[in-house]
Amino acid sequence: MTSDMETALRRAEASVDRLLAGRDDRWYPAAHIAARAGWINDPNGLCFVDGRYQVYFQHHPGSADWGPMHWGHVSSADMVTWRREPIALAPSVEEDRDGVFSGSAIIRDDGALAVFYTGHRWRNGTDERQGNLQVQCLALSADGGRTFEKRGTVVDCPEGFRHFRDPKVWKQDGRWYMVVGASTVERRGQVRMYTCDDPALEQWSFDSVLYEDPDERVFMLECPDFFPLGDKWVLTFGPMGARPRGYSERNGNNAVYVVGEWAPGRPFANVTGHRPGDAGANYYAPQSFLTPDGRRVQYGWMGAFTSSEPTCAADHWCGQLTVPRELALAPGGNAVLMAPVGEIEALRADTRDFGAFELGADQDAGLADDVSGAAEVEVELDLARTTAERVDLVVHRTPDGHQTVVSWDDQSGRVWLDRRLSGRGGRGYRSVPVPAEASGLLRLRVIIDRSSVEVVVGRGEAMMSSLVFPPEGPRALVLSAESGAAMVASLRVHRLRSIWESPDR
Repeated sequence: MTSDMETALRRAEASVDRLLAGRDDRWYPAAHIAARAGWINDPNGLCFVDGRYQVYFQHHPGSADWGPMHWGHVSSADMVTWRREPIALAPSVEEDRDGVFSGSAIIRDDGALAVFYTGHRWRNGTDERQGNLQVQCLALSADGGRTFEKRGTVVDCPEGFRHFRDPKVWKQDGRWYMVVGASTVERRGQVRMYTCDDPALEQWSFDSVLYEDPDERVFMLECPDFFPLGDKWVLTFGPMGARPRGYSERNGNNAVYVVGEWAPGRPFANVTGHRPGDAGANYYAPQSFLTPDGRRVQYGWMGAFTSSEPTCAADHWCGQLTVPRELALAPGGNAVLMAPVGEIEALRADTRDFGAFELGADQDAGLADDVSGAAEVEVELDLARTTAERVDLVVHRTPDGHQTVVSWDDQSGRVWLDRRLSGRGGRGYRSVPVPAEASGLLRLRVIIDRSSVEVVVGRGEAMMSSLVFPPEGPRALVLSAESGAAMVASLRVHRLRSIWESPDR
């Protein structure tokens, strides 16, 4: 590690320490990864090395607003209990003078941990209007991902491109591949593919345009990820410039996926068109990796570039990652299922099992007087015997009338996540259709934290992840039936312990 980066990292840690001294924990997550203090966004460099899962993330240690990016770092032996690690990467060379942007990690053939990241510079000093100059860089670690030596640029920016970032690298049939998000001279959003046969991973060649968004208004495809799932390949990305379409792509930043067929030397044959990666209001920049037992696991970022969250202004932190999700291909092969990894069940510290019961028409059932930390609700509704028009799981209900509502709605045939009365932050609702096979039994799994709600629908046919910022005080959990009775086949409430190995202070 160069002395320049050592100095930059010491300065970054000191900045976080200053912010941490004033951090307000009223909304700070108990069961989700967040920085000790400061801003975070994209998950980066997901991998398993030296017996530990490594999660890096985009991090601004200087404030709770977006700024010059570093790589924050946490690690875990089990994907359940996490340890804070020192900040791993900081701007320190000409290529990344304005930010160490997003990227990925692999284990090189000689066993070294290699991370690829975007070195970011503004083309004209700090004038963002002149656009980006972005190159793909390599850094190596000899100590299991705690410290890194930068090796410089391995892929230059194509001539005239103003956006070119977020490398994702993997090995296929003895060759290394990289996909990078790009905005062409004509302002078309592309995913470009590069290949490498160099064991040092320093010599890369352009291979092809893997995918170009068919929507001419989409000018950039951020954070691409490309991986096999079942007998198909899945491409995930963030289409910048996309317009809302019905229930889809209604966020300022949207994450979508397409399923198709691909093999080395062949073009990617898109089968499905865009599908939402998560239908919630706050989900972006997902990245996946393979666990040692062969599961495809993904993290995403819960946050937004288009609005300022209330924690930014006063609490000295902003942004969190989703719970880890295992991905699978749905029967038929044209959709991705996602659900929390089984490991997080180890967070369950206390369980109350309500069993099966009938909730009468227009009645409420109190499930917990106060869920001010983290909790998980598993509920099965017998739709064939339910006469209610809506069944509501009311989250974070406060004495002054604030609440977030997860609903099954019979008239629309959809599951809703409604933040209209949540409190601070964004409002509005998001919704997904009830899975076709759920006509008899609908399963919902809801993970609640101090400032977030994640809803798993069915077997993982859909998820909705949104930030919520309820007022301080007791936050009750209630089940309601509207205009008819609800037949509950099963319901369990689990309180979740903190994910952190030791407290920050």
